[in-house]
Amino acid sequence: MRIAVAIILIQTLRFKFTAHPDSVFIFETVGLEPFGRIGIGILELIAGVLLLIPRTVWAGALLTLGLIGGAIMMHLTQLGIEVKEDGGVLFYTAVVTFMLSVIILYSKRKDIPIIGNKLNF
Repeated sequence: MRIAVAIILIQTLRFKFTAHPDSVFIFETVGLEPFGRIGIGILELIAGVLLLIPRTVWAGALLTLGLIGGAIMMHLTQLGIEVKEDGGVLFYTAVVTFMLSVIILYSKRKDIPIIGNKLNF
């Protein structure tokens, strides 16, 4: 699961870092172009790398939850489910990524420093 999430995060970077028109449109619509597009791209790269390192999987999953949670909220409040007639692919991919990250974080909860050993649920 963590590899799937990392691949999803990392494969979208080419659109953000090359200023693909669809990516620019999305970030202009939510008022975050260009700094939000580049900044979020950097954070997604970091999250993807953290997910691939066994000791930091929990941190990558947590960062992914925050990033993708924000993306889902932008879809629900400003962008809509379907963006530029994509059939909702971006939104549904975000939802799947979010759900996988929840599962990953739950499975790695004991690895979280300081509080991990107290999470007994």
